[in-house]
Amino acid sequence: MPPLGEGTVRGVNVAYRKGLPGPGPDLVIVGGGTLGLAVAWKAAGAGLSTQVVDPTPGKGASWAAAGMLAPVTEVHYGEERLLRLNLYSSELWPDFAAELEEAAGRPVGYRRSGTLTVARDTDDNAALEELFAFQQRLGLQVERLRARECRSLEPSLAPRVRGGILVPGDHQVDNRALVTALRVAAERAGVRFRPAAATTLLVEGDRVRGVRLDSGEELGCGTLVLAAGSWSGKVRGLPPEAVPPVRPVKGQLLHLRGPADALLATRNIRGLDVYVVNRADGRLVVGASVEERGYDTTMTAGAVLDLLRYAYELLPGVTELEVTELTAGLRPGTPDNAPLIGPAVLEGLVLATGHYRNGVLLTPATAEGIVDLLAGGGLPERFAPFSPRRFTGATVREPIS
Repeated sequence: MPPLGEGTVRGVNVAYRKGLPGPGPDLVIVGGGTLGLAVAWKAAGAGLSTQVVDPTPGKGASWAAAGMLAPVTEVHYGEERLLRLNLYSSELWPDFAAELEEAAGRPVGYRRSGTLTVARDTDDNAALEELFAFQQRLGLQVERLRARECRSLEPSLAPRVRGGILVPGDHQVDNRALVTALRVAAERAGVRFRPAAATTLLVEGDRVRGVRLDSGEELGCGTLVLAAGSWSGKVRGLPPEAVPPVRPVKGQLLHLRGPADALLATRNIRGLDVYVVNRADGRLVVGASVEERGYDTTMTAGAVLDLLRYAYELLPGVTELEVTELTAGLRPGTPDNAPLIGPAVLEGLVLATGHYRNGVLLTPATAEGIVDLLAGGGLPERFAPFSPRRFTGATVREPIS
């Protein structure tokens, strides 16, 4: 390794650490969710000394997620470029999961379960017809089903179901098993964890040189990856033009449990305002509300009532299941609902945040892209629409299309 302040390490600029305490790692990652942990694991595997700063790794939005890997089912109008990245990451998931399970020595609950989106009434059915036409125009693998075909696939569906769209290629992962495995794999790869909160990024001129922790300790580094989810814009020290435009979007979810030998459904079931993710062991996740409530994570009776009612209208059997948990998480939203991936306006700062609904889905692609960048190969062109620099000098943007 060249002396500090000279040369590069696998393409990572080694920052001058004058005025900062001692030699630091090549890479510091602020945020220990699925994205930060995956980047840490892969970066350590590429030979970079890596540290993760997070008071409770894996316990934020990644813990509260449902683990759906459903780029086709969840496609939205005006987000075609994001769809392409989602589809690419979806293709990476089987190998990513297998590699991670081998590295961590534990399962992550990955399986290709498919998704069945169903209509409760004629209005829903008309909306599904429009969605199906949109998915077909995009060349996606979808199948339109009549009501009886839906119930033939999933006999527990409500009699009122009027039709559906089957996406056989959708899959899922147990998000809590995932973050646990990522931490184990990262530790085995040599990543050091700092159980602390990052309060201030240390900036000298036009370069980020490190981070100050809530203990007062200052940690210098060659490159800093900011992957703190909805909190990414709250870290102090950045000039206004460099602050990530990320906001929290609250989502409330219910966790239910039924017998493993009598699954309520074998596929993920989705309506226009609810989803039910079915685990192989009988657990179900029902979600999720979408609320602009700042950093509030309290559960509300109204949201619980709505989620149960919507789920009951699709799968009446949910009323017989045990309620095991009520939880709320904060999705990191951006002005155009697309992620921030790549170099920021300051040297030495890379962003991996703002993934909104797609954090778990985009984990393999984001980790691959960021590590390619850190290793000197540059960020692949597929990430160009999601450059953090698209917001420089702008406050409002249209959705990426």
